[in-house]
Amino acid sequence: MTNRERLETYFKALADANRLRILNLLTVGELCGCDIQIVLELTQSNVSRHLSYLKHAGLVADRREGYRIFYTLADCTRGELKPLFDFLHTTFSHDQEFQDDVVRLKLAVKEGACQMRPLVQIKAPAGSRAAAGNSRRGTRRSAAPGAAAVRRG
Repeated sequence: MTNRERLETYFKALADANRLRILNLLTVGELCGCDIQIVLELTQSNVSRHLSYLKHAGLVADRREGYRIFYTLADCTRGELKPLFDFLHTTFSHDQEFQDDVVRLKLAVKEGACQMRPLVQIKAPAGSRAAAGNSRRGTRRSAAPGAAAVRRG
């Protein structure tokens, strides 16, 4: 990949407000995808898509631990990424929306928002298709403790 192509890739990845907000959260440190989901109030699939885009652009790295995936900023000691991450960090630290996201993140982590709960069975109304047989329908993960308070903040 040429330098111009790499530069295009970086700036395309940065051309989305949600991806910028994700990078801002990752300046705090390594995060589980569900932490990001709770703070930004986005769906799991939306957060996953944005993280994948950032990863393929070379701006984010990940590691798997069991069923969870943890994300960090890519190694910013590499030549072209250091000044880019320095600029982003300075910009994030001077913008209120980005700072509000960091406050919500710290609250979510403190409250233990990223705790997976086992599947719980939700009873379907009598006579519904779900009650008639498909055991996978009607199952939901329960909300993480404290998540509602974080989302309203």
